[in-house]
Amino acid sequence: MKATAEKMDNHEVVLTIEVEADVLKKAEAKACKDLANRVSIPGFRKGKAPRHIIEQRVGKQAILDTAFESVADQAFGDALEEQDMSPVSRPDIEVVTLESDKDVVFKARFTAKPEVALGEYKGLKVEKKVEEVTDEDVDKEIESMRRRRSQMVDATEGAEVKKGDLVTLDFKGFVEEKAFEGGEGKDYPLEIGSNRFIPCFEDQLIGMKVGDARDVNVTFPEEYHSKELAGKPAKFECKIHSIKERQMPELDDDFAKKVSKFQTVEELRADIRKNLEHAAQQKADNDYNVAVIEKATGNITVDIPAVMIENRVTMMIQEMAMRLEQQGMRLEQYLQYAGTDLNQIREQYKKTAEENVKTDLMLEAVAKAEGIKVDGKDLDAEVAAMAVAYGATPAQVRKVVKEQGRIGDLMTTVLRKKTSQFILDNAAK
Repeated sequence: MKATAEKMDNHEVVLTIEVEADVLKKAEAKACKDLANRVSIPGFRKGKAPRHIIEQRVGKQAILDTAFESVADQAFGDALEEQDMSPVSRPDIEVVTLESDKDVVFKARFTAKPEVALGEYKGLKVEKKVEEVTDEDVDKEIESMRRRRSQMVDATEGAEVKKGDLVTLDFKGFVEEKAFEGGEGKDYPLEIGSNRFIPCFEDQLIGMKVGDARDVNVTFPEEYHSKELAGKPAKFECKIHSIKERQMPELDDDFAKKVSKFQTVEELRADIRKNLEHAAQQKADNDYNVAVIEKATGNITVDIPAVMIENRVTMMIQEMAMRLEQQGMRLEQYLQYAGTDLNQIREQYKKTAEENVKTDLMLEAVAKAEGIKVDGKDLDAEVAAMAVAYGATPAQVRKVVKEQGRIGDLMTTVLRKKTSQFILDNAAK
């Protein structure tokens, strides 16, 4: 096998590959045998018809085409290895010569993975910032615990709506004096301050009493999911039917005993502070790790082919579709609800996709420069972690990975994790 590479614009490469006639001859014999096993020919058992009969039945070209597929696939892989290239797009194959007893010549055009010029990735200095936990933070957590154990009770007669109350109301919306679809509700429950409605809507209900009616004037956000309403002023005719207020439990030692294993409020507060400080440290560690990897990525020089970004966007959309299905929603339903389409989603994802691709290219280049490899122990550790995450056994995870043909993906994931850790271990302390 001989291969020559011609580099074109935009990372496109044309490989001209020549394969010896003997290789094609063997492939033709195998193709003929395979076809004989698949084609029923009167007078012959499957697989027993001679070649000239098979040629009469399916044609010489069919045998040649079948042989070429296996020859080209193997030769293309060998040529990529010889030229040290990795395609990021499917190859476009052009047959130049395909005849029995002659060398096979074909061209493969594809987009190649770009070369990466590494910058600094060792000794990177990033400040780790741990946010201080204040008394106010502890108070907020305490209030959240009280809120979760609160009850909604009928407000006293003549009470006015205030933030935190739960009201039921009728409303009907108008844009340009015309009622619009989806703008009407009867006995609708709404918590004041939940920000479930259009900005400023809930605030204008404050001060109303049961039986009161009021016009609420708002403007739909520019990014509102309904394009017909986005950015337009609207009026809602509202009437309050009931008001419930939140009754919070007393913050005392009895409360602490009910919600925790502690006997006093002070012990509860101390435990909350400890947990918040632990969470703050974890966040600081994670932010630091991300910042170090981002810095290493920012130091490389690379021209990323558009197809790599588009492929990553496609992958991100597929992952989003899977998450939506787990929640019982199809992607098409989500797009309709959000008032958008796939083209807009793809455009929104492009920046993140480009950053992710650039990071992956950096990690691959560092792994190559440092000779970082993945061994059996690394894979076993990753499989064990996946088993814990999915509530399965390592054997079950290995079986799924193998059946789905994702061993290569697993090795790539582990290599990136291992390389990321190498960069973090070598950052400035």
